[in-house]
Amino acid sequence: MLRSSSRERGPLWRDPTFRALLVQGILLLALGAFIAMVVSNTLANLEARGITTGFGFLQDRAGFSIPQTLIDYSGDSTYARTFVVGLLNTLLVSALGIVTATLIGFAVGIARLSPNWLLARLATAYVEIFRNIPLLVQILFWYFAVLQALPSPRNSHSLFEAIFLNVRGVVLPGPQPLDGFAATPWALLAAVIATAGLVRYARRRQAQTGQALPVFKLGALILIGLPALTFVATGMPLDWSIPSLQGFNFQGGVTILPELMALWLALSIYTASFIAEIVRSGIQSVPQGQVEAAKALSLPGGIILRKVVIPQAMRVIVPQLTSQHLNLIKNSSLATAIGYPDLVAVFSGTALNQTGQAIEIVAMTMGVYLLINLVVSALMNLYNARTLLKER
Repeated sequence: MLRSSSRERGPLWRDPTFRALLVQGILLLALGAFIAMVVSNTLANLEARGITTGFGFLQDRAGFSIPQTLIDYSGDSTYARTFVVGLLNTLLVSALGIVTATLIGFAVGIARLSPNWLLARLATAYVEIFRNIPLLVQILFWYFAVLQALPSPRNSHSLFEAIFLNVRGVVLPGPQPLDGFAATPWALLAAVIATAGLVRYARRRQAQTGQALPVFKLGALILIGLPALTFVATGMPLDWSIPSLQGFNFQGGVTILPELMALWLALSIYTASFIAEIVRSGIQSVPQGQVEAAKALSLPGGIILRKVVIPQAMRVIVPQLTSQHLNLIKNSSLATAIGYPDLVAVFSGTALNQTGQAIEIVAMTMGVYLLINLVVSALMNLYNARTLLKER
């Protein structure tokens, strides 16, 4: 019987499993050979042109200034410091854009389904206009047509003689922490942890007893009250630097660059138009019977939306919302068009031109964007797993 089964099996090369493994092995060897050839040719060409490789250049003096830095930086700083400054600026505009785009997108998406005819048409017009204008054009519009048309510092638009808007940006009063202020951020962190615990307790209590706690009011009271009490108890250790016009510019305070404002506005408005459609489709995916059942219980429209519709729609919204967040982060690299000092502008631009280390700098930039997007995707996947509808 063994001999007959061996005869029935036939030659080894006719076995589908063996052929699949053989083909994959050949492709893997070919890919390895191709990568080795590319690396070898690259190293040979670099050596022929006298270009050194490695990351030692990161410790060299950069020799140029950056208009916006979230950490201490000067022309004497290293290229490694330049990399960190550009990365922080990229993270700043990406985080601001994600928050505002999500808020605007949810508001517009819900407004598109509003029974109010005018509100629904305005939301539709918003989506159709901003979704179909290229992002780069919107960035250039906000920067050159709007912000660069503002008056000079001497003729700034003023609000309460403390906030000034001019062609160089928005000048705001700058906070100056004094001794003892560190207790307030710790109190805020404790309030956030306490609020998260309250939310978990309220959900567990409602599942067991059916009684709901006013989580929103209690959470807001904790988040605002605890840091405020700590701030007052420590003697309000915070001073403000009020900007004042001296010569041709303002001194003191904090200046928000027009490049940051233009990029933030364009990213938020453009991405929000896509998020609005995602929210609309997610809400429409909820069976109409759920809404009718909630109305039969005499629930107000706002509670139906928050407690019935949105939680069920999130299973459709979150995966697509993740893609839009990732697109916003990658689109932030268009900052180069208006001179915002993000990672691409200061590191892949100025630093690359000065050092000539194209391979290392481009590889680091690609790796950073890959890592940022993977982290955001992982966090959104965790949130998606927690919001999935689970059958009992």
